[in-house]
Amino acid sequence: MSQTKRRSVLAIAAATLSLLSGTAWSQAAWPAKPVRIVVPFAPGGTTDILARVMAPELSRAFGQSFIVENKAGAGGNLGAEVVASAPPDGYTLLMGTVGTHGINRALYPKLPYDPFKDFVPITVVAAVPNVLELNADFARRHNINTVQDFIAYAKSQPGKLNMASSGNGTSIHLAGELFKTMTGTYMVHFPYRGSSPALLDMVGGSMDVMFDNLPSSLPHIKSGKLKALAVTSSQRSAALPDVPTVEEVGGPALKGFEASSWFGLLAPAGTSPDIVQRVYQEVVKALGSPAVKEKLVAQGAIPGGNTPAEFAKFIEAEHSKWARVVKASGAKVD
Repeated sequence: MSQTKRRSVLAIAAATLSLLSGTAWSQAAWPAKPVRIVVPFAPGGTTDILARVMAPELSRAFGQSFIVENKAGAGGNLGAEVVASAPPDGYTLLMGTVGTHGINRALYPKLPYDPFKDFVPITVVAAVPNVLELNADFARRHNINTVQDFIAYAKSQPGKLNMASSGNGTSIHLAGELFKTMTGTYMVHFPYRGSSPALLDMVGGSMDVMFDNLPSSLPHIKSGKLKALAVTSSQRSAALPDVPTVEEVGGPALKGFEASSWFGLLAPAGTSPDIVQRVYQEVVKALGSPAVKEKLVAQGAIPGGNTPAEFAKFIEAEHSKWARVVKASGAKVD
């Protein structure tokens, strides 16, 4: 081999080694700046609560700030679109929900993102039941103490009940639509930009009923400002053990009723598998810690921790399930 050719081969080898070393270094160096976790709903709701439980845990694990950023609007679609459009560099994550990744594709005729193609699932952080609740003063005035009382009142007052939700297409909205369909009742839907502003009006009395995620409503239920009639999960919640499930007390019309929520971290499509795996591992560690587990259970949440591959399959199954519910209920974005 000539000296010129040898030099050329050595130069190519050195460049290749440098490129590989640079790639490995960049992955090892992540995160070199703050990471934002986009919450597609207003502050104070369950999505926000869970993100703010996880953010400090990830900050400690990676030695870099994980900052929660609220981007509310369009039933979670606005925030999800922000993340779908973000560079896949690991510095923008989404706290996705059953709404953004299980329901909205079936509910919205023009979704600004693809829940399958535009994201890389990381893991489910937690699952929670929704809770059928009334403004406590409203319940007292009309002597509503059970689900059957509520159904009877709703049937006697069609269109006079104000039903709040955290936004069009959320599990909170769809749980109410499913309840209306199965019981033959009619309530006027008022979508908000997240649970927190909806709860303000629930507590204030301008809204009558809501099927909220349990964690965000739990303080108001415990304070007596909201009256919990039933949880929407298939089993009672440890956080409200004396509150029955909708199916348990709803009679034949509500047999099989189940409308729980879940919340999980996702990254933009194209994000390095190394980064996804590192975040997944640290989330699982955090969820296994007694302190975090205690916080979640106290909120009525069930800790998650499935693998990215398992989460991807779960999202597909959830979409199929909720697409059937949307079609059966006739729910529409209003």
